[in-house]
Amino acid sequence: MFERLDSRSDVLTQVVEAVHLGSVLSSRIELGAPWALHFGGDGRRAGFHVVAAGSCWASLDGTGERVALGPGDVVVFPHGMGHVMGDDPATRAVEFGGLVGGLSPGERVELPCGGGDPTTLLCGSYSFGAEGANPLLRGLPDMLHVPADQTRDGALQAAVELLAAEAGGVDSGSALVVDRLVDLLFVYALRAWLGRHDAAVVRSWFGALQDPVVGPAVRAVHDDPARAWTVGALARRSGLSRAAFSRRFSQGVGEPPLTYVTRWRMTVAADLLERGERIADVAREVGYDNEFAFAKAFKRVRGEAPGRLRRRRAG
Repeated sequence: MFERLDSRSDVLTQVVEAVHLGSVLSSRIELGAPWALHFGGDGRRAGFHVVAAGSCWASLDGTGERVALGPGDVVVFPHGMGHVMGDDPATRAVEFGGLVGGLSPGERVELPCGGGDPTTLLCGSYSFGAEGANPLLRGLPDMLHVPADQTRDGALQAAVELLAAEAGGVDSGSALVVDRLVDLLFVYALRAWLGRHDAAVVRSWFGALQDPVVGPAVRAVHDDPARAWTVGALARRSGLSRAAFSRRFSQGVGEPPLTYVTRWRMTVAADLLERGERIADVAREVGYDNEFAFAKAFKRVRGEAPGRLRRRRAG
């Protein structure tokens, strides 16, 4: 049997690509107690830290929520919430951005710390498109902790070990490998965390994909965004009435079915516009015969005219 595995399309892959997930910063941090670093909040980025060696605390800004981290633990901040990483919650933090701002790839700088117990962190952040809602992050908490004992013998552990090995290396292609591993780490961490939190799965977009009623409808929309979808057409795929389906869809996805259809169409359209495709062609590809109707819907959902987005990205 032969099966091609490259470029297989699924809903998660489409959404990850559409929201422009990408590693915009990856770093290795070595510190000795006492130390504490504050990472400022940014709603357009999701950050993560891996404890490669030693131990520390992660604390969310303004909430008092904190968690102790040990070797191999992963903590992700899906919504870009400001947070502190430190040897002790009581240690006064310094601004991380002020210490490393302007550094070029490969450059190093000494960080303020003591000579006590050492800790090594592998850190990174992912950029997301600013326009529109991000279904990928719906239902996830501000801080997502995956302990090492929950990842043993799994894909996340393998990614962590590979990242740790590559982060300290100078072999050819190391930078490329690190970038790919950082991307993989995000998806693997989400999988591992959701696998242990059934209640959170129900409230998340990931959970909606697994729902036997909502999942097929979401996949149908992603498979054919240009189709003239109606609530009735989507409901028939679930075997429920329109009203029952609409309630279940809204509970799982966080918005009514046709609102989701329009939002996904505009997400696809934004990606095509950024590639330089003509507005009239993009409108047809996402199900609009009328360019003006498309432009109106695009501006309502994304907050700017399609022509402006196309020109801005081209520039």
